[in-house]
This record gives sequence, C-alpha cells and structure tokens, in this order.
Amino acid sequence: MECVRIQSTLSHRKNWKYDVFVSFRGETRFNFTDHLFAAFHRHGVLAFKDDTKIEKGGPISAGLLQAIEGSQVLIVVFSINYASSTWCLQELANIADCIQIPGHTVLPVFYDVSPTEVRRQSGNFEKAFMKHEERFKDDAEMMEQVARWRGALTQVANLSGWDLKDKSQSAEIEKIVKAVTNILSPKPSSSLSNDVVGMYSHLEELEKLLVLDSHDDVRVLGICGMGGIGKSTLATILYEKISHQYDISCFMDDVSKTYADCGPIGVKKQLLCQAFVEEEFLLCNLSAATNLIQKYLCHRKVLIVLDNVDQGIQLENLALKREWLSRGSRIIIVSRDEHILREHGVDDVYKVQLLNDENALQLFCRKAFKCNHVIEGYESLTNSALTYANGLPLAIKVLGSFLFGRSISEWSSALVRLRENPTKDIMDVLRISYDGLEDMEKEMFLDIACFFSNENEYYVKNILCIRGFHPDIGIRILIDKSLITCDRSAIVMHDLLRELGRSIVREKSPKEPRKWSRLWNQKDLSNVLRENKIAENLEAIVLPRFLEIREELSVEALSQMSCLKLLILREVNFSGCLNFLSRELGYIEWKEYPFTCLPSSFQPNKLVKLILHHSNIKELWEGIKSSCLYYGLRFFLPFYLTLLTLQDLHNLTHLELCYSKSLVNIPNLSQAPNLLRLDLKGCVKLVRLHPSIGCLKNLGYLNLENCRSLVSIPNNIFDLNSLYNLNLSGCWKLLKDQLLEQPRQSKQLNTGQSVQRHMTSSICKTLTRPLHFFSSRWCPNSVGLLVPSLSRFPALESLDISFCNLVEIPDAIGQLCCLERLNIGGNNFVTLPHCIKELPKLRELNLQYCKKLKWFPSTLLPIGGGSHRRFYYGGLYVFNCPNLSDKKGCAVTVISWMIKMIQVNMQCSLPRCTIKVIIPENKIPRWFNKQNTGNSMKVDSSPIVDDNNWIGIACCVAFVVHDDDAPTEYPPILFGCGFRRNPDKAVCSIAPIRLKKDWITTELDHMLLMFLSRDVFINNFVSALKEGVSDLDGIELVALARYPEEVVEVKSCGYRWVSKEDLEHLNPEKMYSANSLAYNQKHKFLEIQDDQ
Repeated sequence: MECVRIQSTLSHRKNWKYDVFVSFRGETRFNFTDHLFAAFHRHGVLAFKDDTKIEKGGPISAGLLQAIEGSQVLIVVFSINYASSTWCLQELANIADCIQIPGHTVLPVFYDVSPTEVRRQSGNFEKAFMKHEERFKDDAEMMEQVARWRGALTQVANLSGWDLKDKSQSAEIEKIVKAVTNILSPKPSSSLSNDVVGMYSHLEELEKLLVLDSHDDVRVLGICGMGGIGKSTLATILYEKISHQYDISCFMDDVSKTYADCGPIGVKKQLLCQAFVEEEFLLCNLSAATNLIQKYLCHRKVLIVLDNVDQGIQLENLALKREWLSRGSRIIIVSRDEHILREHGVDDVYKVQLLNDENALQLFCRKAFKCNHVIEGYESLTNSALTYANGLPLAIKVLGSFLFGRSISEWSSALVRLRENPTKDIMDVLRISYDGLEDMEKEMFLDIACFFSNENEYYVKNILCIRGFHPDIGIRILIDKSLITCDRSAIVMHDLLRELGRSIVREKSPKEPRKWSRLWNQKDLSNVLRENKIAENLEAIVLPRFLEIREELSVEALSQMSCLKLLILREVNFSGCLNFLSRELGYIEWKEYPFTCLPSSFQPNKLVKLILHHSNIKELWEGIKSSCLYYGLRFFLPFYLTLLTLQDLHNLTHLELCYSKSLVNIPNLSQAPNLLRLDLKGCVKLVRLHPSIGCLKNLGYLNLENCRSLVSIPNNIFDLNSLYNLNLSGCWKLLKDQLLEQPRQSKQLNTGQSVQRHMTSSICKTLTRPLHFFSSRWCPNSVGLLVPSLSRFPALESLDISFCNLVEIPDAIGQLCCLERLNIGGNNFVTLPHCIKELPKLRELNLQYCKKLKWFPSTLLPIGGGSHRRFYYGGLYVFNCPNLSDKKGCAVTVISWMIKMIQVNMQCSLPRCTIKVIIPENKIPRWFNKQNTGNSMKVDSSPIVDDNNWIGIACCVAFVVHDDDAPTEYPPILFGCGFRRNPDKAVCSIAPIRLKKDWITTELDHMLLMFLSRDVFINNFVSALKEGVSDLDGIELVALARYPEEVVEVKSCGYRWVSKEDLEHLNPEKMYSANSLAYNQKHKFLEIQDDQ
C-alpha cells in the first residue's frame, strides 16, 4: 500500500510567534532543559530552542531578540554557572524588560542554586560578577550593562517560580508545563473573538455534558446542527478553553476532507501528528497505525476533537476505543448528522440552536457596523437582513461583512438581490448536507423546500408517500442531518435551506420555469401557462394558501404537463377549457375548481386523493362515465353494464367534494375498492348516491352533513362493516323519507357529529313506537329515532348528539362501555340521565346551552382513567344553562369531578394531563392564591425555583357573555386560557363552547378552571414561548376570546402552583372555605365513583 505523508497542523497561536522562550546555560542542555523541551513538545507547546553556537562575549543576535519579544511565556533556568555567561545575562536583561509589557509572563526556575543567591548575587553569582567587572572596568558602556544585569537578576529572581532543590525534576517539569498551558489556553483565539456572540451559554452546557470534574470515566460527546450554525467555532473555543487540562490534546479540523483526500490511514496519521506534534509520521497500513495509536494513547488523559465527521465509516476506521484511554479523557465529535453520533454510541448529543434575536443583532452589528449598535437610518434594513439570516451565524457574518461600509440605497438593492440570488458563500456551506443525501431523500428535501416548510408532519408525510417516497425513514434522515426539524408536529426548514432547495430546482434553467421539476410561485406558474409549451420535466405544482394577487390564468397549458404528479391549487382564477390532466397525477387538491366536471380524457388510475372543495363541479365524469347514464340503464339494459367504460380508481383512497354546491350526483365508484373516505359535506344539490358506494368494503368515513337535497341513499350502505363514521347531520329530507323504508342491515350511523352503530331494522321498529323523548323543529321522525340503538356500539369512543332537541337522553348510551367523549349540549332534557354513571371511561362531557336543565345530580359522574395514554385530556363544560336550580351545587359537583380526575391521572408513571371545566360561578376561589382583575397577569415562578415537589399549575378565569351585539355566526371557538410572552405570541388551550346570537338569551357568570401537569405546562406551553424551558421569566397567564369586551367580558383571573400536598388534601370544601363558611353547610359534597 502506498504510504501517505501527513504534515502536522499546529494549534492556534494567538498573536505570538512562539508560546515559550527558555533562557538557560549550556550545562543544563542535555538534562533538565532537554526534558523540559520534550514535555513542551508532548503537550503541543511551541517553544523556541536556540541551538546556535556563538563566540564568547559576542552580542546577542537580532533573531534572538525577536524570539524573546515574540514569545508569550519567558522562562529563565538559573543554574550555578548562569551568571558567568554574558550571553545568558544579555537574554536575561531583555527578558526583564518584558515584565512590564502586557501579555508577557516571566517564570524563573532555580535549578541548582537558591533564589536568595540569585537575588543577592552571592556565592558563584558574586564570583561571576567580579570577573565581569574586572573584564570591563575600562569600558564605561559595558559597566552600565553589568549594572543592568545585576538589576535584571534581582528583578526576575523576585518573581514566583520553582525551586528544584531536593525535588523530583520530572514532577516539577509537569508543574511547569501545566502552568504554561494554563497561561496559553484559556483565552479564545483572537481570530474567533468577534464571532463568539451567544456562545458562552453553549459552552456552559457543553462543559456540563462533558462532566469535566469527573475523572472516573471516558466520555464521548457529540455536537450537531445545520451547516453554518457555529458547531466548529463552538468546538474550537471549547478546545482552547479546556485542552490544558489534558496530557495530550488534538483538534482534527476536517475529518471528512482528510478521509476523502488521504483515506483512513491519513486520518489516523493526522491524529498521531497533531497529538504528538511530530512533523511527519510514516506508516503504510491500517493495522500499524491502529497499534501505534493504542500504544501512544494508552493510559494517557487525552482530549480529542473530531470536526466535520460526515460518515460513520470515518469513525469506524479511526478505531478510537474508549478502553485505550485513561479515565478522565474526553472525545468530542462534531457532525451535521445526529444519526452518525448516536450510532457511534456517544454519551450525549448537544444540538446547537440558532442565535436568538438579541445575539443575532449583536453579531450583525459587529460585522456590518464594526460596533455593538445599529447606525441611525439603518434600523429597518437591519431588521430585513436579520429576518433573511434567521439566526444562522454564517449568514449573519457573511451578510454583515458584505454590507459593511455601504450606503442605504446599496443595502436596499443588495437585500432585494439576495432574495432572488442567495449568496454563494452561504449556499455552498449549506449544500454539503444536501449533496450527502441519497436520491430519494434529495427529492423529499426539494419537495419540503419548495412546498411544505411549516406544514403539518402527518399531512406532509401523506403527500410524500403518494409521491412514491418513503417518508417515515426519509424525514428521520433529514432531521438527523439537520436539514429540517419537527416543532409541535410541524416540519420546519430554515429559510436559507428552503432557498437552497429552490435554487437547486432552478439551477439548470434559471430563466425557464417550464423546465423546472417544481413550481411554487404564482408568477412562475403564470409565465408557464402564458407560454403554453410542453413542460415535460414538471412534476409538482403547489401554490401557497393565500395569494396576494388573484390574477386570471389560462388553463390550457395544464394539458402540456404530461409528467405532473402533484397538483395543489388554492384560490386561483382560471379561464379557458381544461381538456387534459396528466395520468401520472397521484394527488389533486384544487380549491374552487371552476369547471363542471373533470376532463373526459383524464385517466385517474394513479390517483390516490382527489380534493375539490368549494368547486363548481356538477358531476365528476362526462358522458358514458356519468352516474346519470348508469341510472338510466340500470332498469332497462342490465346486460349493457358490462360494456360501460368505468374509471380505474383502484388507488383512490380519499374523495372530498365538500361545499361543491352544484354537485347533483356521484359516479359509479365500484372501481375504487380502496376508498376510505368520502366527504360530501355541504353539497346542497346532491339528490342521491350511487349504489356502488355500498360495495366499497373499505369505506370508513362517509360525511353527508348538510346535504339538504339528499332524498336517497342506497340500502346496501348498511352492509359496510368498515364504516365507522356516517354523518347525516342536516339531511332532513333523507331522514324524513328514506328511513321509513324497509332497509337492509347497517353497521354504523353518525347523526349530527355523532358516531352510532345500529341495525336499520331497529330503526323501523322504533318508528312504530310512541316517541315521547324527542321533538324536532324540522321533522318529527329525525335524528332522535336512531338514538335508542346506540347499544350496538361497543367500541364507540366519541358521541356527539348535540342540538338535536332531545327531551331525554336514552339509557342505551350507558351501554357504550368505551365511550370517552360525549356531547349532549343544546338539547331540552331537564336532568342528566343516570346512565352516564355507567360510562367507566368517560373523560369529556359537554353540556353547553342545555337551557332546560334543572337538576345536576351529585352522584352520577364517573372517572375516566388515562394511565394507558401518553397524554390525557379531560373536560366538563356546563355553559349557559340558565335554569339550573342549584348552581352552587353544580359547581361543587364539577370541581369534585375535576379534582378526582387530576388525582387519578397524576398517579400514572408519566403524568401528562390537561383537565378543564366550565361552571356557573362568578367568583374565583381564594385557593387560587395569585389573582388579578382583567384578562391577564404575570406568572411568578419564584415559588417553584429549585422545587421538585410541584406537579402542575391550576388556572382560573371568571367571565360573562353578554347578549348584545353578538355575532350571528359562531366561529370555531369562543374562549380559551393559556400563556404568553408578549402580545404577539401566546399558546392557548381552548374550551369547546361556541357562541351564536340567538343562543345567548341571559347573561350568566361563568368560570373556566384548568389544570396542566408539570410536563404539559413546560413542554407544550412554555417551550413554545421561551428558548429555554427552565426560564419562566416574563410569562403571563392570559384569557383569550375572539370577541370584543362588549360580548365576552373577562372579569378576573388567577392561578396556583400545585404541589403533591395540595392534591392530597384538596376538595371543594377546602377550595370554597375561604369564600363562604355557610356555603359548606348548605351543600353535600360529591362522592365520585371510581372505576379503578
């Protein structure tokens, strides 16, 4: 094998030419001084060694003077004959002159003489000076030099140093070397000093992870993060700070490059060269290099930093084993790929984060203005530049340096240009990670960069899967390589990485978007459509949700895109005629689709999802594929059906035509056997469904909500065993007409927003009975007729039969042993049914707008356990129930339920829960020891600092809803409670109650109570507001409503840090005792039934 020669790379040298200059007499050259130089060499200390022979009495050379002045540490080894050498005395005089110069350190070593003898020039030193004075007595200038030498001896000998008399030389040499390395190492490199903004908090965390005080083991630490985030800078500063603590230290700058250029032998040789500061190591095979590393490092306390490792094989071939090293050794591996670090078995991985706003501004000002503040007139442009850099140190430094010294107009022009053509210096660094990906991961990276940054992870994975990728492993790889992150279930990509991906898509034909593989910009799409030429490379078009300008585009050019696989168009106006869509399409999402049908030539055999919300479509297919033709033929020409050309839809799983108000019928879907979801919500002109729907054995979700014209559904739908959600809310014609027919067996029915399993034969029987519990303003035989059959639902977890005008809740609900969520709000019952206590797993009960509810029994609420769940959520909402006879008793019952729910769920091994209730109450209990008027207050974290006994936080908000000026339409939410750091950033938990003007007839006071376990509070709320979850300073409790104060008035709020002791002794009596002593005597408190 060919040998590779690696030249050693010396460590950073600050502003000094040498680390150490040693002045010594020749008598120590081959003993003490030689050992001292060897020790310096082993520790990587660059020491000047004068091997020049000069004549006695000759003047000191200019080169020697420069070496003295260029050395940070100056060591004088005083030996018995030191003063007899005028050469040594000249060196000493120049060294003494450096004592007062900042940066120099002078250290005396007394080899075989006492400090007193040198200080006073007695003994051999006195004899030497007598000879010098006799020699130069006739030379006045030299006599002045002799006097100067005497002063230098006294001055240097008075400094703190080492007296070697009767001591081990090797031990004292180690002390000298340690002192020198302490002087040399702690200060960061001057070349980096301007770039260390925000680094010191990182250094503190790294030192904690390294456990530097422990000498019992060998620890390996990984540092990872995206390109340009400062990993190498951080590792360099850390190395310079702590390397003096180790016998051997080595910083390998670019392992990836060394491995690529010189192979595995080259990496091993670089380690040896730097660790032992050899000019050259000559080895010809891996085995010899490995043995040499083991031999040299064995039982040594070492610090090794391996920077820029991009393949696991590099670490594997380096074969640096922990057992070879002495306890207390530390290895630091820097990589963009977290998986490499984990696979290697590091003890911890430290992920370097982007700079916060304050540190980013400081670093930018140092580069752009050469000071620590923004120059007047540049404030807005500085904000734009920092927004572009988005906390990435590399981008901040490159951009700041480029803008330094330029005018305001030049800044404006440069920032506009940067958005169109990102800086090459930045992109080249970022692209390294992209180039290291496999082809499939590259395609996923480009899709996310062009379309899906900040999108929901499940949504993105679903589309990537349809695209033919493998997103579960692919997304993990992109995360490991620091190309994306997942934050609160969203995939997040840094803006500059997004620009990198888009520039890669553009790079081959930057001025011809029709040649790109992806289009994400309305302007580029407009140009392609206007050009109307073949776009054979185009695979995906995804436009953003909100377009600034809605221009009208010609649709004909879509016919030229034969390779299109992904099409997402939102709020785009099209004109012309659509004659063709690519047969490669797997995903179509086209909001406000303007045409009455899909092109007759469209072959959707690869289509997986078709989503046409708010479209103008009347029927999916024209001509012979139309369901109308099928209906016309099915009675007269049954034999002709085999001749019909049906669409091949075997890949179709989702068909959503929500709010397509012109849709009149659904086509034959018998060729879509894998259809899972059919959503026709709000299709107000839809009259009937095609019988083929009943053949879709995998169909699980069928939503017909508010299909007001629907009069018929095929009876064979009730044969669908897989159907778990059938929503017939608002289908009053269907419920009035068809359900009176004699149907076949049914699996499940969802009315309103409910999920109900039943046998239609049971419905027929029910229709013949007197129904005293139900009345409807639309139809006397409606949703309520289905409720008695709820016992057919043994696995039902969620049931919503709200606003069905029920005057009684049937006992059949009590047989739903798996039911966890029940919404019976907006109905007309007077008391809660006793069957509710038979629901052992119930964890959420909604009773909003139960205006006739009078009695709220205190013994009927069960407790739902959450021990099997990673996260538990529970709630009980008694909102706007004006006829309750005992509102205080109701409040006590609900609070008792809440306390018991908290107690049960906090007994889990990993308690993570959120419990919320709304009750009719106007005053916050004094148990909440922190209270304030209004809708917000500061959160004081001092009671829980260094306290591990707190288990969560309880919050309370008192509010009232007024009946004046309420909006006529209710939005998704009414009210919520949460936390914020500033007015623009809040994280809120919403109560599922809604507001509509004709529902608010009486102004009632209410109170929202919420408990968040410690883990939920920190990880779900605080972490979204602060950079460090341990930092609670500046956090506010806040009540949020989507209405002005005239509609929703928040009167007061409060909170309490909850400890284990609080929870053990808490009950409603204790909570309310401070408010009213008589109150406790009036109400009997709830004994809750526990199913455990």
